[in-house]
Amino acid sequence: MEVPDTFYQLVETACRDLYIKSLKEIPPDIVAAIQRAAETETKEVAKRIFSHYLQSIALGREKNMMVCQDTGIPIYWVEIGGNLRLDGAKLSDAIVRGTERATREHPLRSSIVSPLRRENRQTNTGERIPIIHYDFVRDSDVLDILFMPKGSGSENMSFMKMLVPADGINGIKRFVLEQVVGAGPKPCPPTIVGVGIGGSSDLCMTLAKKATTRPLGSRNPDPEIAALELELFEAINQTGIGPQGLGGNTTALAVHIESAWTHITCNPVAVNMQCWRAERRRARLWADGRVEEGF
Repeated sequence: MEVPDTFYQLVETACRDLYIKSLKEIPPDIVAAIQRAAETETKEVAKRIFSHYLQSIALGREKNMMVCQDTGIPIYWVEIGGNLRLDGAKLSDAIVRGTERATREHPLRSSIVSPLRRENRQTNTGERIPIIHYDFVRDSDVLDILFMPKGSGSENMSFMKMLVPADGINGIKRFVLEQVVGAGPKPCPPTIVGVGIGGSSDLCMTLAKKATTRPLGSRNPDPEIAALELELFEAINQTGIGPQGLGGNTTALAVHIESAWTHITCNPVAVNMQCWRAERRRARLWADGRVEEGF
């Protein structure tokens, strides 16, 4: 199905809206998890922190306010329906323009700078930013865009190690737990702990980040990996790190694992944490001009 030129304008506007709205409305599954954690918490300091979290969520929703000042690194996960005939360059350009418009029209703080000169264009864009991941879906007429504004506090707590096959599952468990404990309060817990296993070093890290975008409560379809998710989740919540690292029963809202097959002599593992807000927002677009938003 050939898309009209007006389709790219829809993409641009959708990406602008995704960026702005994601910073103001926390996904319902995250809100529910924070509420559950608040209700079951036994530490007084943790109870107060959860109360502040819930107040910030309410202010964002009711007063049209940003929940946190960090506008993050703009990351888009784009799934292109196999039945759509798109110009990839026009699509990428539209996503960049939408990011720029969000920053200028809201306005949002521009968090993106060049790595050495620290130059800031005041657009939240730059060389290779926004980050855009493309995938394709067979027998689909939909363009699906999932947006994540990845804050620096959690992004700085990213780790990867090239394990060897002999390290086995215990090596994976040890690495994940060491990184969560070592990170302590820095990623603004309770976090979603994303874990990537397998692939190459770069794919492994991407899988870990993609894992943080999954809805809470979802499980990896591989039963062995799903069991590992649950085991790590329980172990992390026994560390007592708690919200903001000040102690409590809930250190992680979830542990999600994504995996890929790898080389016979490798077993890379990566950890990417997402802060308690877990900001994300999704838009689905059709060639006839329909647009649906969600999480």
